[in-house]
Amino acid sequence: MSSDWEQPTKAQIKRWRKHLANERAEADVYRALASRKEGEEREILLAIAEAESRHEQHWLRLLGPEARSIAPDISTQVKGFFARHFGSVFALALMQSAESRSPYLSDADATAQMSADERIHAEVVRGLAARGREQMSGNFRAAVFGMNDGLVSNLALVLGIAGSGVSNHFILLTGFSGLLAGALSMGAGEYVSVSSQRELLDASTPNPDTAAAIPQLDVNANELELVYRARGMSAEEARSRARTVLSHFEHPAAQDSFGGANNEVVGSGFAAAWSSFLFFASGALIPILPFLWLSTSAATILACVLVGIALMLTGGIVGVLSGAPPLRRALRQLAIGLGAAGVTYALGMLFGTSVS
Repeated sequence: MSSDWEQPTKAQIKRWRKHLANERAEADVYRALASRKEGEEREILLAIAEAESRHEQHWLRLLGPEARSIAPDISTQVKGFFARHFGSVFALALMQSAESRSPYLSDADATAQMSADERIHAEVVRGLAARGREQMSGNFRAAVFGMNDGLVSNLALVLGIAGSGVSNHFILLTGFSGLLAGALSMGAGEYVSVSSQRELLDASTPNPDTAAAIPQLDVNANELELVYRARGMSAEEARSRARTVLSHFEHPAAQDSFGGANNEVVGSGFAAAWSSFLFFASGALIPILPFLWLSTSAATILACVLVGIALMLTGGIVGVLSGAPPLRRALRQLAIGLGAAGVTYALGMLFGTSVS
């Protein structure tokens, strides 16, 4: 350590130690994620881990003999847990959020380069996380929307009936009917939606049988050029591509696919329908359960509490995966769900009173 090292304040030491612990933990997170990857993604994650290690050295130099090992922030520990046990999608989403909210932006003891590194890391992690989001987008979307629709719609239905003053038996009958009807409707709707989307993509995807006609084309007329132009190439690019294919039409490479869309990202219609059915039913079951053994008033309160917790969990998960603050998304889901249920409960009370 150099002789010009100066004793920092207690506040600085505390802050620097926390930065040091977080840098070490975040580097471990990236290494843990890299251990699950291969090729380019692995190299990118290891490069970010190396950058975090460079930041660690900065805080070690500032701390000097005051350097001590302390626990990182709880949020950083959570990221490490996800990285080690649940794969990369959740961990990368959490790291994206953390990198975009780096404390170095407002810390005078952090260098400008470190602050810039963190901002660039956020974009790198955003790109890596996007790959995982695309892979899970189809069925995951159906599952999340199915769960939320089940929670909100059946809670609103059950509370609307409960507000009218009917017996628990009638509330349960209505709730289970709403569960079954909603789950079947969601599953059927998701199947039709995904299947229709796949059919639309199939209609736009080049017909592979068309390639068999290439050897019989008039080389001088070069109508193959029109195919590539219709697919979005410029006239010059289409002409060059067509000449290449026509000049080698006797080889297997001539069986050109003309490019095309990848409809695998849409997912399976059956899988989406099944996920939507199960998750809607799971969500719709939660507000019904309290009415099996509690009085109407107690069951109504407990149903709201249970659904509120579930809404915050699903909202938080969506927030994490989208890189947004999970608490904000959780509270938004809670407000929307309980707000809708509150309206139907008030209407149930109003109509129940008017009928009686």
